[in-house]
Amino acid sequence: MVDLDRQKLGGFWREVGVASDQSLVLTPRNRVEGLFLTMNRSNLTVKVAYNISGSCEIDRVVGSEIDTTGKFTFPGHREIQVLDTDYEGYAILRVSLMWRGRNFHVLKYFTRSLEDEERLGFWRFRELTADTGLYLAARPGRCAKLLKEELI
Repeated sequence: MVDLDRQKLGGFWREVGVASDQSLVLTPRNRVEGLFLTMNRSNLTVKVAYNISGSCEIDRVVGSEIDTTGKFTFPGHREIQVLDTDYEGYAILRVSLMWRGRNFHVLKYFTRSLEDEERLGFWRFRELTADTGLYLAARPGRCAKLLKEELI
């Protein structure tokens, strides 16, 4: 992203796809189903809805913008970078984290809808992940739905 409109990025997003060349990242114990993003100056607040063995849990974390290209840093050696978005239908994020002394990177594909995938976003995600292990999973979204309903 050259110039990210941070305010337009805010709101609800449902995770639809994940891509990484590290299989551990593709099958986490705490599966992300949805996000609710809120911008306040250079801070990004992320409310995350997890599915943990069938139970929903919501976590909140605040990060700071590193630069104007859509890169944010969070506690615990984590970063999120917005790679592509049309703001209304899809967003593709690169999540980086350090765990047990190793760096992990994952591309995540999100849509605004609880049911549908955004076609343009899907093809863009496929394009960006052509050389990466790919894990597409339109998750049931029960936890994402709870997050969206909580915030409406």
